[in-house]
Amino acid sequence: MKPTVLFLCSGNSCRSQMAEAFARKYVGDRMDVRSAGLVPKEIHPLTYKVMAEVGEDLDGHRPKGVDEFLGTLPVNYVFVVCDKAAGNCPSVWPGAANMQRIVQTFDDPAAATGSEEEQLDVFRRVRDEIDNNIRQWVEATLAKDND
Repeated sequence: MKPTVLFLCSGNSCRSQMAEAFARKYVGDRMDVRSAGLVPKEIHPLTYKVMAEVGEDLDGHRPKGVDEFLGTLPVNYVFVVCDKAAGNCPSVWPGAANMQRIVQTFDDPAAATGSEEEQLDVFRRVRDEIDNNIRQWVEATLAKDND
């Protein structure tokens, strides 16, 4: 059974969706990749836009709540991408032995203000930070799993 990683955020509307897409890109079929939010919200329209700019299509993605997976999905890695989720995510995952909890928080692009272009600048910066971080994490994790 391949390992499962769950990217967790407060709303599953921006950061965790981006992280899920990048992780799927980098791990291929070597991991089961999911994302969820503590209180799911609709995916932010600018999330779709900035991900499309780098060739990542989020069609078919939807906001999901952590309760959709809690106790039903054996999670190996819970990757927390926002401060709110870091303080409120489950520390024990039923059925998950040896689960690793990784916390790497990113600014909330949905909180950006200003013109659409100014907001897009924030979304792009956060997207690129997430991309870089997830790529490095995947490389390190897959290398460690192959040892």
